[in-house]
Amino acid sequence: MAKHGALLFYHAFTILIQTISLLSKATSEDREVSIVYLGSLPHGVYSPLSHHPSILQRVIQGSSLESLLVRSYKRSFNGFAAKLTDLEREKLANMKEVVSVFPSRTYQLQTTRSWDFMGFHEKINQTATVESDVVVGVIDSGIWPESESFKDEGFGPPPKRWKGACKGGNNFTCNNKLIGARYYVAESARDGTGHGSHTASTAAGNAVKDVSFYGLAQGTARGGVPSARISAYKVCAPMCMAHNILAAFDDAIADGVDIITISIGFGFIQDLDRDAISIGAFHAMEKGILTSNSAGNNGPLGATVSSLAPWILTVAASSTDRRIIDKVVLGNGTTLVGSSVNTFILNGTSFPLVHGKDVSRNCTERRAGRCEEGCLDSDLVKGKIVLCDDYDRGNTAAYKAGALGSVLYNFRNTDDFSTIPPFAATTLNEKTYSVVMSYMNSTRDPQGTILKSEAINNPAAPLVALFSSRGPNLILPDIIKPDISAPGVQVLAAFSPDASISTTPGDNRHVQYNIMSGTSMACPHAAGVAAYVKSFHPDWSPAAIKSSIMTTAWPMNDSQSYVPTYEFAYGSGHINPVKAIDPGLVYEASKEDYIRLLCMKYDEARVRLLSGDNSTCPIGSDKGSPKDLNYPSMGAKVEPMKPFAVEFHRRVKNVGLANATYTAKIFSESKVEIKVVPEVLSFKSLNEEKTFNMTVAGSGLPYGSQVSAALVWFDGTHNVRSPIVVYTAAEHE
Repeated sequence: MAKHGALLFYHAFTILIQTISLLSKATSEDREVSIVYLGSLPHGVYSPLSHHPSILQRVIQGSSLESLLVRSYKRSFNGFAAKLTDLEREKLANMKEVVSVFPSRTYQLQTTRSWDFMGFHEKINQTATVESDVVVGVIDSGIWPESESFKDEGFGPPPKRWKGACKGGNNFTCNNKLIGARYYVAESARDGTGHGSHTASTAAGNAVKDVSFYGLAQGTARGGVPSARISAYKVCAPMCMAHNILAAFDDAIADGVDIITISIGFGFIQDLDRDAISIGAFHAMEKGILTSNSAGNNGPLGATVSSLAPWILTVAASSTDRRIIDKVVLGNGTTLVGSSVNTFILNGTSFPLVHGKDVSRNCTERRAGRCEEGCLDSDLVKGKIVLCDDYDRGNTAAYKAGALGSVLYNFRNTDDFSTIPPFAATTLNEKTYSVVMSYMNSTRDPQGTILKSEAINNPAAPLVALFSSRGPNLILPDIIKPDISAPGVQVLAAFSPDASISTTPGDNRHVQYNIMSGTSMACPHAAGVAAYVKSFHPDWSPAAIKSSIMTTAWPMNDSQSYVPTYEFAYGSGHINPVKAIDPGLVYEASKEDYIRLLCMKYDEARVRLLSGDNSTCPIGSDKGSPKDLNYPSMGAKVEPMKPFAVEFHRRVKNVGLANATYTAKIFSESKVEIKVVPEVLSFKSLNEEKTFNMTVAGSGLPYGSQVSAALVWFDGTHNVRSPIVVYTAAEHE
């Protein structure tokens, strides 16, 4: 499959600098030091010092090679740093050997590293008085109102338009930061699981200094819009029922929230008119409210994303440049890197290592080796570290049996996120786990230890997490889902001190801030960015805000993933907050546009169930095609092994410079023919709209394949980027 992408860049400019840049018509010729990551060092004869300049030579535009190449990485991984323009980054990221391209930034100690990783630093221009008029509605498991993330020091009264209420139950108090609370389950809006507090603080929590998780990831925890207000709607305790979700949408819309974040999903594919989140979000869209929804945690297989409505911003989870790991040190001096957020320090330097099958009296060798429940003998594991052949079962069983610690085999062979064990424990992939087993089989007295976790740099980021649900869209195959990727791996944010940090019975540790992973963590990042855009453009529609986020995203590369699915993994790319407030052009869509789309799939009665009004559908066969919804991305499912010519019809609104001329640029490594008419769009005023058509033609694609490309409208300042995907069904479908 053709690889694509590029433009992994961002600029942490203040609005003043942005204004100066616009006035001076800065172009993509401005160079910025960026990192070109090439993955692992190749085996055998390889010369980075000759390979790196040769790659750079293929893309530079009229400059000296010696003055552009800043540094080569050649000891532990493969890559280089160079001074690049936007278009050069685009070209590099399209190369097959390039994993990712991203800008070099000054590193600082931060906890929610995610915002800094995206170039969204604390000093970025955020006007507190304007931002404080934005209200983020959080539909989740409630909130912990006493958290430092939700204090109201320095906040004035809620916006005058606010119609919400503080109905959080007994011993629950709102303030000028947390201005609303409602609950639909349990006895109050207080968060008992920590999930809701985590998502709320990620989207709009205050900046809280000196936060850490048992000393890990120490720094400042903050949300995307720390001056914005929060209203919490508790629908999970822990079950999340559809009727409660719809009730929360109903209240949130009426209360007057501006953005909704809901890190909840059904887990299975549902028709749009039978999905509570889809229905609720449709009505939110009618009232000018954008809904951000998690893509789901059923990856990496395709067609697992369950948030499919085109009026929702569907968010995948990806990594940041901080990775939390721990280490296993064997008695022979070998050190192995594992994955877990382990807070325990063992009292000693070396302990006996045993395999589960050797410390069981009442289970088969296979069940004992997996450390299944009830198999481990407490007398035989006391003071020892147990090796377990099963990641899911072993941790809890070894802990319950009273072992000192455990080393678990992660058959998924992924290290893209780390869980929190209830005692000293880590997971190893197949290769490293086999090293431990080989050592144990080679000595009569195997010894080892597990060290406390540490944070290291992750140069490959951002990569989509293995667990993140993938497309294609089973309900509307021509609409690419997910829409965007955002940080969702090892995010530190507020937590409920009532909840256990590991959910393991007997683990009584409680914290104010916890590290979590999931598309649930990615979703509020996107909501925070949407709220940020809203603070600059209060009159923009949900579709315009969504478009600004999608067309300014950093293109990504999924080739390092366990099952590469490219746009079906990350949509338009990785979210880029600073660029999103100035997209240049936006793809608008109204309720009427969505109704026309629904009429292509459902009969009029079902459309009315979803719209809640007397919408009518066209009579006859010419209802149009879903691919012609004015969507910021462009997808089409075609017949396998047959020539195709797919047409896309789009319109864009000018929101950049009043007088602007945009030229179409196509980035593609596939053999399809792509034509845009017209190739130039000239605007004379703001909010002026222009239409264009694009044709993608090819000789035929095999079963289960896809080709990817990108359309970029460029005016010398803005790069308005839309991914293009044409794909076929698998042979068994």
